[in-house]
Formats: sequence, C-alpha cells, structure tokens
Amino acid sequence: MTQLRNSQASTTHDLGCMCCSPQMSRRQFLCTTAAGAAAPAIAASFAGTAFAQSAATTGQAPGRPILIKGGCVLSIDRAVGDFEQADVLVEGSKIAAVRPNISAPNAEVIDASNTVVMPGFVDTHRHMWQGILRNILPDGSLQDYIRVVQRTIGQAYTPDDAYAGNLSSALGCIDVGVTTVLDWSHIHNSPEHSDGAIKGLQESGVRAVFAYGTPQHASGNWTQAPRHKYPDDIARLRRQYFSSDDQLLTLFLASPGGAPEAILKTWKAARDVGARITIHVGVGEFGRNALLEKIHAIEPLRADTTYIHCCTLNDTEWKLIKDSGGTVSIASYVETLMGHGNPPTQKALDTGIRPSLSVDVETSVPNDFFTQMRTILSLQKNEVWARRLAGDKNPPKFLTTREVLEFATVEGARANALERKVGTLTPGKDADIILLRTDRLNVMPMNNAVGAVVTSMGPQNVDTVLIAGKVKKRNGQLVGVDMPRITRLLNEARERALTNGNYPRTRI
Repeated sequence: MTQLRNSQASTTHDLGCMCCSPQMSRRQFLCTTAAGAAAPAIAASFAGTAFAQSAATTGQAPGRPILIKGGCVLSIDRAVGDFEQADVLVEGSKIAAVRPNISAPNAEVIDASNTVVMPGFVDTHRHMWQGILRNILPDGSLQDYIRVVQRTIGQAYTPDDAYAGNLSSALGCIDVGVTTVLDWSHIHNSPEHSDGAIKGLQESGVRAVFAYGTPQHASGNWTQAPRHKYPDDIARLRRQYFSSDDQLLTLFLASPGGAPEAILKTWKAARDVGARITIHVGVGEFGRNALLEKIHAIEPLRADTTYIHCCTLNDTEWKLIKDSGGTVSIASYVETLMGHGNPPTQKALDTGIRPSLSVDVETSVPNDFFTQMRTILSLQKNEVWARRLAGDKNPPKFLTTREVLEFATVEGARANALERKVGTLTPGKDADIILLRTDRLNVMPMNNAVGAVVTSMGPQNVDTVLIAGKVKKRNGQLVGVDMPRITRLLNEARERALTNGNYPRTRI
C-alpha cells in the first residue's frame, strides 16, 4: 500500500483510496495519485573524449556525500513511501537514506525545492546506433525503416559511426532523465563495430544494458555480412567488457527472428556466457506466425527473456510468456506510428504481466519517456472507453498515472534484470535519481506530483540527473560534456554514414 510521509507530521498516513475521500488533505493529495580496450584499428579514433570530469566541471567533490534537500519525493517503493517534502542522502554510488529532515553536515547540498525527486526512467529497448539518424524518417513505416535505415545506411556504417551513434543516443538519454537504457544493438557488421558501440556507451556515463545483436546487410540477410562474428563474439565481449555485473554496463543478447532452431542456437550462445535475451515478436502480420509456440515445442521458454512489441501474438503465446516468467517491453508510440499493431498494454495486464516501456527508434520517435508514458496511458484508456461505448458491461479498469510511472521505472528495471540496483529510491540501491522542475509554466501551480510528471512534464523539466551517485546533469545542463566536440563528431558521422550509404541529404 502506498504511503505518504509529511515532513511536518509525526505520523504516517495510510492512503489506500484516500484520493477519493473528502477527508484527504491538500498535502496528501499533492504528492500521490493512488498513493577491456577497443580494437587497435579504431582506438585512435576514440582517443578524444567528450568529458573533462573533475570537481571543477561537475561541481561535485570526490568522496563527499550528496544531500538532495527539500523536494517532493516519489520513491516508487511502496515500503519507503512518497513524501511531499523530504531529503535523499547519497553516499558514494548508493542511496543511504530517504526521509524528511536528514542531517548530514558534511554533505554537498542540492536544493530540491520546486522539484519532484524520483528514480530515473528505465528504457528496455532502443536502437542506439541510430543516434546520428534522428528524425530521418518522421513519416516512415516499418518497411521504410527496414529499407532506409537498416539496408541502405546501416549496412554502410563504420565502427566510428556506431561509436558516434551510441554516444549521441546515450547523452540524449541522460539529458531527458533516462538513466538506464537497453541498447538493442543490431549494427555489428564487424567486431570493431561492437567495440565502437560499447565505447560510446562507456564514454557517456549512462547505465546501459548492451544487447549484442546481428549485423546489417544490403540484402536483408544478416548472415551475408562478410566480417560479422555473431553470435560467437559474445564470448569475447563478456571477457573484455562484461566480466563483472557490478558495473554500469551489463550484457544481454539481442536475438534475431527466423527459424526456431536457428533462434535457439543464438540463445544458447547467450546462456553459455550468462547473458539474458531480448527479442522482437508479434510485429504486424509477420508476428502472426506462432513463433513462440514453435520455440517452446522444441525447448521451453525461460524467465531470462524479454519480448518486445508483442502486438500480434496469440493467446497461447501470451500464456507462455506469463508462465515462463518472461518480461514484456512496449513501445507504444512507434507501434502505432509504423504499423506494428495496437500496443498490447491491456492484453499484458489481462495476462497478469506488468509491461516495461521503450523508445525503439529515434529515426522516427522522440527520445523522451514523457511521450512514452502519455501514449500508453491515453491508448489504454481509449481502448477501455471504446469497449464501454460498444456495450461491454465488464470492461477493464483504467490505467492510473501511478501505474504508468511504475512501468517507466521499476518495471523497466525488472525487465533489464537490474531491479536490485535501480528503479526505486530505496536505501541500498544505486543512486540513479532525477529532479524534475515544478516551477515551470507547463506544470505550475502543481496540484498532483504523479499527474504532473506523467501528463504534463517534458524534457524541459529535467533539471538534475545522477547516475550511480555522479551528477551527470545540473541546472538543466549536461555536466562536463564538451558540446563543441560532440557537435562536430555527430555532424561528421552523419555525413559519413549518408555518403557511404549513398542516401540523399535533405533537411526540409
């Protein structure tokens, strides 16, 4: 049961359904709605760095605690509760305490007044190599995307392009409050492409799950890429970059589709090195092939797999996901935009699955999670209204903004196998924290914190971002980032990728 603790009260208020009660106080209402090194061939090109991290650039003295003081705290942890006004103490990389009136005389203080303090957003599926191709297909269908982005431009990508794309996308995540992202990386035309993509993630400072995937080829048959090492190179990547799970970057395998036997072969390569799996399923007409039933008939599905989109799965496949303990990622904006099918939010809920959220492709979709939350909320409610208007006497319940906020945080952490580290403001977890301004015209005067975050805020409200206790954004600006260098790097990479792919340039 969600709790709200007030810094000026000595008691803890049991909210339950108090949001509907005339006895609910103004202060209760405000803060709740329900209560290794890269390959030598490319090392030289990565010699520059976008960062000059020091106390001078971050404003953060090494070793000192950080006290985030006086914000409206949404912990997303029902045991910790929500607070109209409270503090968050960060010691090293961890959250040490969440409560009102913390005394920490030696801490650096971040003034959180006029902000909502909450866990960073968690994205469970984004093709980050496309960071230099943002908005290249604003009106494109899924077929357009495959033809242009994958088979035309992607097949011509260099390792430097993969690096620049990942760095661009990762910095964009931090800028909009996405502190954890799964990089569904299918640009591994060579091992050097893998090294470049990982280097971009490392340099950014984002928390990322690197999901190692296939290459791109002009024919559409990734196995024809001449220098690819998929999936076997995952063993090298594990040794070189992911020998520990106690780091910002962790390892998954991004699985292709195809014949069940071939899919299971790639899954074995992942499981042999202890990597989880993520796979696109149920996409358009191509997803109506009972693939999960066929895989399960050979080898039972397991809990180590995240299923993306799931728009056109059959009922048996949904039951298999549920029974196996698998997780689901929904990218509702792109699913409606590009023809994947209706986002299956209600189907997931009916099956007993709480989905996570994802951006998918920045070639056509904005990079922020405010868009994702609003899209999934409005589409699910529209589906329920339509059923009511059609005479359904027992329609599903409407999603609440609180539930959607949980999808965007703790459910994402669970799908990325990081729930022990992130997704809630819980003492002992890593300090992945965002501060969202409430003194902006798009939300003030603030009447409901969860409602403001989900229904009204945008990237302009993201004031401060911490990842593992390090300040990555402060006062609305990325910290320690050499923006002139980043601008040159991304423009050069974009021009190179379009030239090598023989794709026309137009900015109109």
